[in-house]
Amino acid sequence: MSVPLFTPVTFRGLTIRNRIGVSPMCQYSSQDGFANDWHLVHVGSRALGGAGMVIMEATGVTPEGRITPLCHGIWKDAHIDFLKRITAFTIGHGAAAGIQLAHAGRKASMAAPWEGGKRLKKPEGGWTTIAPSPLAFSPDMEAPHEMSLDDIKRLKDDFVAGARRAVAAGFQILEIHGAHGYLLHEFYSPLSNKRTDEYGGSEENRFRLICEIARAIRAEIPQQTVLAVRRSCSDWQDGGVTIDDTVRLSAALKKEGVDFIDCSSGALTPDGKIPVGPNYQVPFAKSIREKAGIATAAVGMINEPSQANDIIAGDEADMVFLARAMLRDPYWPLHAADVLGAEMDVPVQYLRGYRSEQIARPRQKKTG
Repeated sequence: MSVPLFTPVTFRGLTIRNRIGVSPMCQYSSQDGFANDWHLVHVGSRALGGAGMVIMEATGVTPEGRITPLCHGIWKDAHIDFLKRITAFTIGHGAAAGIQLAHAGRKASMAAPWEGGKRLKKPEGGWTTIAPSPLAFSPDMEAPHEMSLDDIKRLKDDFVAGARRAVAAGFQILEIHGAHGYLLHEFYSPLSNKRTDEYGGSEENRFRLICEIARAIRAEIPQQTVLAVRRSCSDWQDGGVTIDDTVRLSAALKKEGVDFIDCSSGALTPDGKIPVGPNYQVPFAKSIREKAGIATAAVGMINEPSQANDIIAGDEADMVFLARAMLRDPYWPLHAADVLGAEMDVPVQYLRGYRSEQIARPRQKKTG
């Protein structure tokens, strides 16, 4: 019997072996934006673990676009070489390789979580943050620099350059980070964008930047490269972004060549009232899928195999993305296949660790 979670899905001719994706998760383990052995093992172990798609963490398209000085980056060509090792390993073991292109906006220049997560001042290695409007994220932070039209043009160029480097590094999926209160989310939310020019005010104007970036990237990358956008589908605050707004923006992004929407929510402000619980964001994925006519990934508090399978079986999303569950267990997909009775390929080196020969079949490493 076919198990929906373990059926393939195809975007632009790229077939993903199952509906399980690994969400981009910051590792705060880079120096000067460079990936290293930690990233190779972190990403590679989840490919070995059976995920269909692994998206590498939020990756700054400029140094100032990083959340912390320890965040990953793709603002110079020298970043490409090590990333090629990561994509080759990921693809070689059957998973599709993705990367998230990001700019943290007013939420940049922070310390790593285990170093207190506070705003860094310049003597501490911090920098001036930028945003659509000079509104601080929280009362204890200074206001960001309001971006000029020239700043906006440079930002678009930086995203396109980052996309080119990502393709050169071998990534098959590029995800634009437009969620969690970072820069592109700051532009489309009326709570953080108080501009009066063509990038503020009306919904069309607030949507303009993320649509222009998607259009510019789509024009510069190969036709077969999958393009996604992570969205905060609701600000969970009065006067903020709602699911109806998100449906309209998702439809607009589809016209720009975006292939799927990664449906998250919140984090624009520190005081949003978010009803966190199992499947709490799944209705966003379902609504966008049905009303905007674009594929979606459901995220957030998806931990159990039956829970993930029911989302796919119920046509609520095209994929499920796991984050914390994958931090706890890189081999979650293999264990889920065992629980659900799905056939799943296993690295030949690991076959002797699996009870059921009906479920575990040898996985041969891909070459080329």
